[in-house]
Amino acid sequence: MAVESKFDPKDMVFRHLGPTGLKVSVLSLGGWLTYGGTQKGNVVKDCMEAAWNHGINFFDTAEVYSNGQCEIEMGQAFKELAWPRDEYVLSTKVFFGTGRKEPNTRGLSRKHVVEGLKSSLQRLQQPYVDIVLAHRPDVGTPMKEIVEGFTQCIRNLNLAYYWGTSEWSAVQIMEATQIAERYNLIAPIAEQPQYNAFHRQRFEVEYAPLFEQFQYGTTIWSPLASGLLTGKYNDGIPEDSRFATNKSFFESTIKSLQTEEGKAKIAKVRKLTEIAEKLGGSVASLALAWCVKNENVSTVILGATKVQQIEENCKALGLLPKLTPELMEEIEKVLDNKPAPPPSFGRQR
Repeated sequence: MAVESKFDPKDMVFRHLGPTGLKVSVLSLGGWLTYGGTQKGNVVKDCMEAAWNHGINFFDTAEVYSNGQCEIEMGQAFKELAWPRDEYVLSTKVFFGTGRKEPNTRGLSRKHVVEGLKSSLQRLQQPYVDIVLAHRPDVGTPMKEIVEGFTQCIRNLNLAYYWGTSEWSAVQIMEATQIAERYNLIAPIAEQPQYNAFHRQRFEVEYAPLFEQFQYGTTIWSPLASGLLTGKYNDGIPEDSRFATNKSFFESTIKSLQTEEGKAKIAKVRKLTEIAEKLGGSVASLALAWCVKNENVSTVILGATKVQQIEENCKALGLLPKLTPELMEEIEKVLDNKPAPPPSFGRQR
């Protein structure tokens, strides 16, 4: 039976996720700190539908987001929207569990990798996810067991097509890859790191060998520095902002805004706003386009509590062609935080 296509890519840009043949939209939608927590019901479905209508085909969640409620909310939205399953890409993450006290309900033991993913799929009302990510490294579990667990999910149980990492070090990713090669297991293909104009060192320096050797993919989070790069915190903390609705989580970040370093960041946001306005866009759109401009970014995960935020964020694609080398240099001067590469001692190619 022929499946009726419901997806229109519009003017979306797509990139391969790491070394795979899988293509993901350069902008994607995630549920961290929002869906299942502060946002439930129709607003979740409306945001997902708005993303889809802009050509977004990649959606991200995790078992720990609102202790499983995010997966439940997004799963219900998928069911109601009834998109063909082969037309969207879905990822979830295992490690933190859902707040239960039994010790095997978290971590990356083979038991939790398999059973945690099965539980996620139940909440999502899905037969499989496209990508399952190890939400953090687990120093208490041998790396071989971790790689075996994810291989079992993919090769034996058909619960996922690919696996990846989140906030792992380059050394840990390299170790997992080497173990996979040595024992005929499946290697991870993508990392989910924090990356934005104010947080660059790990992505641009530490991960550089992974991009070069393995074409390792990235699904980046916090591209707007939790809203700092939208300009909304230039004059205090709005009541409906993330810093206000998740005060305990962002306590140290809120305090840092009062320091000299924090004030310097706000000053940079104001200068970036001027550049964005000259280009006919917002500072948020510019910050997102800046992330997408880096070819090692496979997709930029957006967080949204309103449809209007998605509409606004998708305007970043219109700024992308305007980011000439000259303009990128102008932005670099404002940021003044380009990480130094490791010394090459005159041996670079």
